[in-house]
Amino acid sequence: MSLLNPLLLGARRFAAGVDVGARGVTLVVLSQRLFGGGPLRIEWLGRVPLAREALSGAEIVNRQALAGALQEVFGALPHACAQAALRCAMALPAGATLLASVPLARLAPAGQGSRAGKVGRIDQVGQPGWVDISGLYTELEPLVLAEAERVSGVERAELAVDWRVGPLELECGMASVHETQVTIAATARAHLEARLECAAMAGVALRAVDDEAHAALRAMRHAAAFELPPHEAWVALWVGADGVHGWFVAEESVVRTMRFPALEHADLVEALRDLAGGEQTGCTFVSGDLALLLGARFSLADIGDVLGSPVLPFECAPLADTDRPLDANLLHDPSCAVAFGLAMRGVSE
Repeated sequence: MSLLNPLLLGARRFAAGVDVGARGVTLVVLSQRLFGGGPLRIEWLGRVPLAREALSGAEIVNRQALAGALQEVFGALPHACAQAALRCAMALPAGATLLASVPLARLAPAGQGSRAGKVGRIDQVGQPGWVDISGLYTELEPLVLAEAERVSGVERAELAVDWRVGPLELECGMASVHETQVTIAATARAHLEARLECAAMAGVALRAVDDEAHAALRAMRHAAAFELPPHEAWVALWVGADGVHGWFVAEESVVRTMRFPALEHADLVEALRDLAGGEQTGCTFVSGDLALLLGARFSLADIGDVLGSPVLPFECAPLADTDRPLDANLLHDPSCAVAFGLAMRGVSE
């Protein structure tokens, strides 16, 4: 006998991803069954124009204009989405977000006597030291803020910082974090507060703000899970205003990353070859503003020639139900990957 109301078994969790850029304000709403998981469903795709002068890089110059665009795009939601408890996330430009990964042993040396420092200790028989991790995060926070300040060159009071420790190997409530990394994400606090304020002006409550490149990667990984054979190595590329971001994915893990332009790469061809690392690439997913590739005198066919693989632009269409009325242009627009990935975050959290 089921202890759950049959109506609850059909209940769904809704989430929205909002991408603000030169193309306008793009909104993607996804849903998933609250109990039992199941496939994601695209509930809505929408886009409204945004005055070009409203943005200057990561800066929001005209907050009223952005708030008005947000009101317009959320106002077009169908009744089912408008009445749902939407978990909303908005993108930050990749160039405004700092991502760093620091070994825990370097961040908190064992010699300083703190709990965080002792976690990385190796005992006399060569085994990782085991310590109680209660209070670990409290002790690490000032160390993380100091590292974010050092890497960014911005005072910690002016930064908004998110971070996590992992992977942790747990045994009876104790943790060994030998070779564990601390991943730090930071941006100027002003960028975060401006987006929270604009959303609030439009009556939208943001639950998260995420880096646009990694939101796009999340969407491409979801698409790859449907379209590629298991265990096949593949490449994900995202094209944005600050350049091309790339990831080589094998066995569901990111093995190498790339960013172009960068001092270490003479051109995009060299950057792509370094990303592949001489390994066979089964397929390449590309998302973002593909028109920007023309600035680098590159095409999707050129990417395929360099990597020796078929190239698939990211599209929402293969992931959508054919019986749901959605914007046909947005269904085939690779730039929707950011908003899609943001909505995925809201559904999964």
